[in-house]
Amino acid sequence: MPYFDVASSAPLHPVARQALQASLDEGWADPARLYREGRRARLLLDAAREAAAEAVGCRPDELVFTPSGTRAIHLGISGVLAGRRRVGRHLVVSAVEHSAVLHAAGTHEAADGATVTEVPVNRAGAVSAAAYTAALRDDTALACLQSANHEVGTEQPVAEVAEACAAAGVPLLVDAAQSLGWGPVAGDWSLLAASAHKWGGPAGVGLLAVRKGVRFAAQGPADERESGRSAGFENIPAIVAAAASLRAVRAEAADEAVRLRALVDRIRARVPELVPDIEVVGDPVRRLPHLVTFSCLYVDGETVLHELDRAGFSVSSGSSCTSSTLTPSHVLRAMGVLSEGNVRVSLPLGTTEEDVDGFLSVLPGVVSAVRERLGAPVPSAGTGQTASLVVDALGKRCPIPVIELAKVIGDVPIGGTVTVLSDDGAARLDIPAWCEMRGQEYVGEEGAAGGVAYMVRRVV
Repeated sequence: MPYFDVASSAPLHPVARQALQASLDEGWADPARLYREGRRARLLLDAAREAAAEAVGCRPDELVFTPSGTRAIHLGISGVLAGRRRVGRHLVVSAVEHSAVLHAAGTHEAADGATVTEVPVNRAGAVSAAAYTAALRDDTALACLQSANHEVGTEQPVAEVAEACAAAGVPLLVDAAQSLGWGPVAGDWSLLAASAHKWGGPAGVGLLAVRKGVRFAAQGPADERESGRSAGFENIPAIVAAAASLRAVRAEAADEAVRLRALVDRIRARVPELVPDIEVVGDPVRRLPHLVTFSCLYVDGETVLHELDRAGFSVSSGSSCTSSTLTPSHVLRAMGVLSEGNVRVSLPLGTTEEDVDGFLSVLPGVVSAVRERLGAPVPSAGTGQTASLVVDALGKRCPIPVIELAKVIGDVPIGGTVTVLSDDGAARLDIPAWCEMRGQEYVGEEGAAGGVAYMVRRVV
């Protein structure tokens, strides 16, 4: 049963398993103690730190281990904002950062006098280095930018942004969770955070690198461990396994990147050929080698995921249909792309051509069956007799508002309009995306009783 969701969490690498089992017998003692068991534990911890620092591209004394990647991000952001509070209280992030960054930014913004600037992205999910540079101010305390996006795989211009930040005297924190297993992060960054379970290490281990010279004031009660930056007793067996697996996946990265990129290129090319009304999202070139995301009109993401799971394929989704909040992914929303029927495929090391071909053979039938079940429209010329129509989709969730729109667009003449009433937040993203995919004109939106009225003009 192929597992295609390593962007969420990678299977434990064999090297990590071996290192974890071996270090359980040697790394259980307190590394701060001077007796032999403590010294053995300290040796293991120091060796793991050196290996991780080499992979990151920093000094061992600049790197600390944390209980998770999220914790590493929160510690990094809070520590720099506190250390540079005399400079100012302005924080810059991109609109597609991981929720760990955006939640920390929200907490910061809620404080008196604190401000946050979100830098927008293009339809491929990338920030412009020029736009990011323009967001920096004299009172900017910290800037944050991911190395590659976790939902669509688009790589960010970290080196260019780091150069601009350095020129402005602003430290840059890079969330490298998705990319660190593939190679070091380019550029003169100031802080870097990552999570071991993303590259095949055990869950519960993150890392935070803080370059010398960065003003940093750790928040919370003081603790003597991990240079005072990450409180609590170190999980040495897990840390050793994390460092060992990072070194192992790096050794495989060059060859696997070429092989997996070819497989992903095959998915990117074949999916739109096999399934109509599909939008493949993310940068086709500047991207992670193993990840591809696409959205399907007229289906809900949750049903597609369940059907693919029944067929033996584990994938994930950023659709609002799979979320208890019923709001579309903030990444897809920032990109302005279709969110309904969203599928993210992220291939693990060792994925075969047979695995990918099996997925491609199953997908068309799954999408077709879901569309039929939801009453998706069948293409027709339409009558074109009514100048304008109103579709009441209030109380209906994705993808029903778009399905109802597609069913009646042919009933108005060229130049006629269809107004869709909807209270589903995903409609604000999916109706304009549908218009772009189908060559129709999205006129705009206005408030309506119980929801929002979205107006579409028929062009073709």
